[in-house]
Amino acid sequence: MIEIKNLKKSYKKVKALKGINLKVERGELFALLGPNGAGKTTCIRIINGLTKKDEGEIYINGIDIFKNKYEGKKLCGLIPQSINLDIDLTVRENLFIHGLLYSMSIKEIKRKTDEMLEYVGMLEKQHFKVKGLSGGMRRRVLIARALMHSPKVLFLDEPTVGLDPSIRRKIWWLIKKIQENGATIFLTTHYIEEAEFLADRVAFIDEGNIVKIDTPDNLKHAIGQYAVDIIDDNNFKTLFFKDKNEISNFFKKDYKKFHIRRVNLEDAFITYTGKKVSDD
Repeated sequence: MIEIKNLKKSYKKVKALKGINLKVERGELFALLGPNGAGKTTCIRIINGLTKKDEGEIYINGIDIFKNKYEGKKLCGLIPQSINLDIDLTVRENLFIHGLLYSMSIKEIKRKTDEMLEYVGMLEKQHFKVKGLSGGMRRRVLIARALMHSPKVLFLDEPTVGLDPSIRRKIWWLIKKIQENGATIFLTTHYIEEAEFLADRVAFIDEGNIVKIDTPDNLKHAIGQYAVDIIDDNNFKTLFFKDKNEISNFFKKDYKKFHIRRVNLEDAFITYTGKKVSDD
């Protein structure tokens, strides 16, 4: 559904993207995981026509989006990192304007607005002004707006940033629901647990390069099944093991402080990039 070839972008002397290559399959939820400044938002902005590329090609459903910008935009919905709703308009008015921008008929706008507001659980708030809504509610309105024109591909740029954990999980449930209804989803995030819970496949991005692409389970299992965090002589280190027998054989040395746990996606990210996702 999405194919990116040799995508490059620089801002003066800073190379934000250094030749990105990746493919996203139809119906897949694909996550681009990396720290702030890794190039995630730049990638999404280029795909959605908000930033100009330096080099590269992007195809969505076989359409070259740089040669057929209007056709490409009709296929895509975008949920940006920032809340770019008109806060002085009501929830319903924001969706109505979006429908007009996509040349939808008035009848279709009314039908889709009702459908989308019910879908995201905001029908009762439809006549509230956006400025009176909580952060989680505003995120749900962004999702409803992005789905108004029935896009084939949904781009989510850090969709739960700044939300508390309980609201974040409600948004996760909604994202999975959208995928189950047939959408292809391209997600950027720096939340490890978000990528691990939502994504069919994950790409690690760091300093403008794709470091590794695979399923969350394959990325974790490639380094081991179990992790042992050890504090020894005031130093902290993590070792990885294939099974518990390996751990037993290793621990003939007496470590006073250690913790055994399952390998997680952050372990894989650190192994492949040498840094934490939360690093600036």
